[in-house]
Amino acid sequence: MSESLSPRLSAIVDALPLSEGLRVLEIGCGPGAAAREVARRIGTGHVMGIDRSGAAIGTAVAGSESLIASGVLSFRQVAIEEFTLDPTDVPFDLAYAVRVGALDGRHPEIETEALRRIAAALTPSGRLFVDAGDPLREIDLP
Repeated sequence: MSESLSPRLSAIVDALPLSEGLRVLEIGCGPGAAAREVARRIGTGHVMGIDRSGAAIGTAVAGSESLIASGVLSFRQVAIEEFTLDPTDVPFDLAYAVRVGALDGRHPEIETEALRRIAAALTPSGRLFVDAGDPLREIDLP
């Protein structure tokens, strides 16, 4: 059962270059609606949603039990500027962020570290998209 996304979130998910089997990192996942929709679109892939807010992660987990149980979705409470892959994590093919202060120019001192952490979590050909375009802009990583 697919939930209803806002028109803005729907346009963002539609704009992502998703395909079967991708590993996707959502930065600032909030209550998890976009992460759940991405998980439904990538079949055997995996989505990890991260957010600095414990309340947001709690809501995301509570609304995602079947996708989590199937292994296609996971969540972690962490700020992007502190994110690292666990030793058992496989790098991500794609990352995206919607309304994330650390990536929208408001906090340049945090943005540099956030971009370094994202680059370290992606495969060598991994791509980052943020909602600073129409509706997304791809960011070149260091």
